[in-house]
Amino acid sequence: MISLSPSEDQQQLIDVMRRFAVNDLQPAAHESDEHERVAANLITTGWELGLVPTAIPEDFGGLGELSAVTGALALEELAYGDLSAALQIMTPALFAFPVILYGTAEQREQHLPAFMEATAPARTAAWLEPGVFFDPNHLKTTATITGETVTITGEKAYVPLGATAEHLLVYARNSESGETEAYMVATATAGVGIGAREKLMGVRALPTYRITFNDVQVGVANKLGGTVGCDAHVLLNRARVALAAMAVGVSRAAFEYARDYAKQRVQFGVPIAQKQAIAFMLAEMAIEVDSARLLVWEAAAKLDTLNGDTTREAYLASQYANKASMFVTDSAVQTLGGYGFIREYPVERLLRNVRGFGTFDGLAIL
Repeated sequence: MISLSPSEDQQQLIDVMRRFAVNDLQPAAHESDEHERVAANLITTGWELGLVPTAIPEDFGGLGELSAVTGALALEELAYGDLSAALQIMTPALFAFPVILYGTAEQREQHLPAFMEATAPARTAAWLEPGVFFDPNHLKTTATITGETVTITGEKAYVPLGATAEHLLVYARNSESGETEAYMVATATAGVGIGAREKLMGVRALPTYRITFNDVQVGVANKLGGTVGCDAHVLLNRARVALAAMAVGVSRAAFEYARDYAKQRVQFGVPIAQKQAIAFMLAEMAIEVDSARLLVWEAAAKLDTLNGDTTREAYLASQYANKASMFVTDSAVQTLGGYGFIREYPVERLLRNVRGFGTFDGLAIL
């Protein structure tokens, strides 16, 4: 039998994250969206909860508990509170987790201690590229190796916290082999150009930037994993499951708000939740949330067991959670009727936020 019950430690983590989401993130989410920034104290508190530090190996002061299932449980709760804040709190993981998984001994020694500090290190990753034909498996950004030097050329989009980052993990296509590789690049390196902050439809409180790489040169020692490299497919799968978990969190927030509203909103003498059309729609929303969650858990469990390729499970979880989140948030807007279109009610923001999941590859990882 497969147990779907969290362990005692996982349940404690869920409880902590849920309290943070309900008591801190949700009350501030509207103002964060309106002013296009998450309050610094929320990011600090989120970092202090220790999702990233506990994943750091014991040799560097962490607990060595990098678990995809535990990560999925935590990310659902954070996104339940506010997706923009969740993505920003977890941005350092975009750099840390690949180094934990594939970094050489020297790369771990150089970078991982920074993630044990009281404040989050200024590190992020650049995977997405501009253009409607972006394919994470066939990048246009190239890495050309000449002797001991690597020249990186290309443009990245949706780089979270790119303007304040000191180091980037840049994904690029090896110009000779065609394989996807990752390189650690300091933003102060000649040729790195950081553009203006992007204007987004959703997750407006998350600062993202376009970054250009104009013949940026780094040493071959900056290649993640050294001569062995990294498995970009595994990292992409972990990113997709992370985003799917967040989509479940946002969907749950939308469903619960619509459900509670429908119970309280009275028309023609009865709560609208008793109207058949509303009741059936709420039931379908609940089904979609639970179905997406089960697919996320299955994919995360397989990532943890490392028993074969997880691409199928990760892709199914991602695709289903993306579509489910669109259905659930749109249904929440319909449940509220005219109020659903008003910015003071959270469902319109939730709908705008989930619209981006189909293009968020690389914005989160577990």
